[in-house]
Amino acid sequence: MILNDSDRAMLELDFCGMKFATPLVLLSGCVGFGEEYTRVVGFSNRDAGAVCLKGTTLSPRLGNPPHRVCETPGGMLNAIGLQNPGARYVVDEILPVLDFSETRFIANVSGSTVEEYEEVTRIFDDSPIDAIEINISCPNVKQGGVAFGNDPEMSARVVEVCRRATRKPIITKLSPNQTDIAHNARRCIEAGTDGFAVINTLMGMAIDIETRRPVIGNNQGGLSGPAIKPVALLKVHQVYQVCGPHGIPIIGQGGVVTVEDAIEFLVAGASGIGVGTGLFYDPLLLPKLNGGIVDYLRRHRFGNVTELVGSLQLNGPLAAACTSG
Repeated sequence: MILNDSDRAMLELDFCGMKFATPLVLLSGCVGFGEEYTRVVGFSNRDAGAVCLKGTTLSPRLGNPPHRVCETPGGMLNAIGLQNPGARYVVDEILPVLDFSETRFIANVSGSTVEEYEEVTRIFDDSPIDAIEINISCPNVKQGGVAFGNDPEMSARVVEVCRRATRKPIITKLSPNQTDIAHNARRCIEAGTDGFAVINTLMGMAIDIETRRPVIGNNQGGLSGPAIKPVALLKVHQVYQVCGPHGIPIIGQGGVVTVEDAIEFLVAGASGIGVGTGLFYDPLLLPKLNGGIVDYLRRHRFGNVTELVGSLQLNGPLAAACTSG
């Protein structure tokens, strides 16, 4: 489906004060630092509302030992370990070659200490980057990451120091590997976050039965792909209950590979739709998703994609858990 100007106007939205040309966001770790994905024949930055750059730390990191990626039923395990050249190199060498005219670029900040998060955020604040995503929920590094993301008070502390270090929009990436994601979101709002990315990967493992060893060199990794979509949808809905009254937007992510997947996240409460593992299935997935969303909006007489956000009609009170058949 080739989109005309009227179609594209239906996809436009404001996210944390940034104009997104479409609700689709390329997720951190899936497109490198942005310039790699533009080499795909047929790709256009106009198809993405934003691109999240690879997770970046203060100093360069080599990442985890191999194997780092493993395909699983309905998804993929990864344990890259935040391999990156360091924040200063990204700002000085990579950002200048990116084209900021057609899409927004979001830095992904990671650290092993609260102080490192603050320093990396400060480095990106003095750059043309459009926004900063705080990765407090990475499940495949030895330090930091999930240890911050599973503790609401520590999550809030990281957001608080990053808020002091930048005037750019802050998007906090929440972990699904925690007891009460809504409480964590509430604390992050109080600490000053402007938006959320929900969810990061779930912790998982794959085993080679011949060697009886984990396939992933790091033993465990982050599970992404269609297998986690039901979990992601519930978490988006739960966070939306906290965000909605404050007008704080969510990038919903986890297993988006079809138009139906994308629309489910919008209905659950996400303003943006993260696409990651789906790009490994189909590198040219974005224009198909955009066309399908426009078709859905027209069929259901919506004028803009934002009218669909949070339109979920529950059958009744949403139970915290169901224990009977």
